[in-house]
Amino acid sequence: MTAHDKATSDRIAHLAALVLKRERVSEIEKELAGSALAQHHTSKHTSPRIGKVAAQVLADRHASAEAKELAGSVLAQVRQHERASMER
Repeated sequence: MTAHDKATSDRIAHLAALVLKRERVSEIEKELAGSALAQHHTSKHTSPRIGKVAAQVLADRHASAEAKELAGSVLAQVRQHERASMER
């Protein structure tokens, strides 16, 4: 990993696992949790599609604090060149 790479922390991975175990959780929260777990202790990055979903969750004032925390972690792991293409 280079100095600019990010990875899901143990705390966020634990939160993601808890979210996935719950019965009443939205599909978006499941996607964010799955993305966060997929990036835990790996060199994987967030896809542009999930990055857009994460940005929408962060902008949604009705989203839960957990969903926003997962979204923030996932969004921080979008590769720089992909982040630029998402903004277009």
